[in-house]
Parts: sequence; structure tokens; C-alpha cells
Amino acid sequence: MSNDLFSLALLFTVILISGCNSTQHTQTITPLNARPEISLSREREDRILALEPDRVTEREVRELLAPGPAPRIVNIHGGIYPVYLVMESFSEFLLGMGYPETSVRHPGDGSYSFSCYENSEKIAGTIAWYYENEGLRPLIVGHSQGGIQAVKVLHELAGNFATRIPVWNPMTGKKEQRYEIREPLTGKLVTVVGLQVSYATAVGAGGLTRILPNQWKMMKKLRKVPDSVVEFTGFYMGMDLLGGDLMGFGSGNLFKPNGHARVRNVRLPTGYNHFNVPATKHLLESRQIIEWIYNYTPSEEPRLEVEFDSDSSHILWAADVWHSIKKHWVLELQRVINAKRDRNHANG
Repeated sequence: MSNDLFSLALLFTVILISGCNSTQHTQTITPLNARPEISLSREREDRILALEPDRVTEREVRELLAPGPAPRIVNIHGGIYPVYLVMESFSEFLLGMGYPETSVRHPGDGSYSFSCYENSEKIAGTIAWYYENEGLRPLIVGHSQGGIQAVKVLHELAGNFATRIPVWNPMTGKKEQRYEIREPLTGKLVTVVGLQVSYATAVGAGGLTRILPNQWKMMKKLRKVPDSVVEFTGFYMGMDLLGGDLMGFGSGNLFKPNGHARVRNVRLPTGYNHFNVPATKHLLESRQIIEWIYNYTPSEEPRLEVEFDSDSSHILWAADVWHSIKKHWVLELQRVINAKRDRNHANG
């Protein structure tokens, strides 16, 4: 066996044996703090309804949105130990940008992310629990094998693997003896299969990692985005052996809707490192960078043409994902407020 083949085999061995260790380094938080009530004053509701989701400013985030509820962010990290740390870095970036901590941390064990080896049915069932108990449709962010798992969860919700999915309670870590939730906006019972998340994204999902046994069922499904998500963004980059098809070059890396989902594909600059793209906490060290991220306009092939006073690595990925997160934060709140007002109007 050549040195290259031996190294590759060793790498896959590390991937397979290390996933089980990836969620043990966590903090515990008070579970009750993870269930904010969607109760806003009429004035705050009016201000939220007046927001432009594609142009949410830092002041609007910190003064108007951050004190209230936010969609649950379901992060899914990759498989090589200790890759969970880069998702922790991204989570801390979100907190620094103004996102509520209780909407990022797992309410049961305080962790920042699921492992890519976590059962996709369990993640889907947990998303259903979040929606029922928190009233806002969750957002999913996946990296590397976690990106593949993110798309797998979407296929779970779409019913492409099973016709029934149980609700999973994140407080107990156990599934409940039911396959339905009470839809927060209508009060009607609806099945977990058929639920929709607001936004999902995957970076570095594909390449050699999808030949691993836990990803075989995604061979023909990875690039097909079902209607269980409103908007999806797929990120890819050249010279990505592990996460890119054909090294991250060409149309084989493009995600496509399998129905009506809005799908974007973003090509990051060649040279972005597959292993640590979500490592973004360092971006908070520069006021100049924070302002640039808040003013970022999404592009399918973003380029950085500004020199900053601090380390700006991974800024293009962070800026694009943050733009989508704050956009769907606003859209979800507007959706809830409008539904509430429609009910009140119908009731006289």
C-alpha cells in the first residue's frame, strides 16, 4: 500500500472511532431557560413587522431581536476528533453577534452541537419537539459529515426514509410515545413527518466522507434538497478532498431542489480549509470585521477585497450564514406575529 493510501485509510479509521467522543465536553445550563415565551408588546411586534429581513442591522439585532425569542439553531459537527471545537467556535461567534445563548445550547446537556453520528431520526424528532415547545421553526447548520447529516435530517422530515418519526425530548434524551406534535400556529395535531424548518445549510458535505458506512444511504440523496426546508444554502470550495466532489470543482458539488425549496450554492475561495471553516470566534476581535459582516450582501462566488486590522479567515462563510440566520430570525417572528393577529381578527 502506498503512503498516500495508508494515510487515507488511517484518516478514515480516526473518523470512525472518534465520533463517540465529540459531545462529552459540555456545560450544563438550567433547562427552564431554554424555553422562551413568545410574548411581545404590541409596539415591539409592530417594529419587528416593519423590519426588512434582508437588511437587518446590528442595532436592530441587539436592541430589538436579542431580548426576545429566537429560532433554535441545530448545529451538527463533523466526525474527526476534536472537530466539535470548530462548531463551538461558530456558536460563540453567534453569541458575540447577538444571538441568544439559550437558542444555541442544547437545553438538556448544554452542548453546542449534535454529532454527525447522532441518529438522524432522533435529530428530526428533536427538531419537532423544539418547534412544538418554542413556537419557531428551527435552523440547521452542518459542517463536513455534519453537513451530510443535515441533509439527511431534511430527508427524514420529508418522509423519504420512514413514514413515521417519534418525537424526541432533548430534556430526557429519550423518544416519546407519539408521532405528532401540536402545531404552535394552528393548535392542530400534525405528524413529525411533513414538518418544515426555516433554513438549513451545509459546508464541505460530500467527497470522500460520503463513502463511510454511516452515509451510504445519502449516496443518491445528498445533492437533492426536499421541501422540508424553506431555504437551503450549500457551500463548497476547490481543493477539498474530503468534502468536495471532484476535489470541490464542478457542478457535482451543486445542491438542487427536489421540489419547491429555495436553494443557493456558494463557492468559497479555493484554500478555505475543510476542517476548520466554522472556526469563526476570532472574527469578534475586530470591530471593523463585525461591521463588515453586518453589511454583507450574499453572493454565489464571494470575494474578499478589503484588508482588515485582524484575522479575517473564514469571514465569507460566517457572513453569509449570519445573514441567513438573522433573516430567518425575523421571518419566523413575523410569521408568528401575523398568525397571532390573524387569529385575533378572526375571533373578533
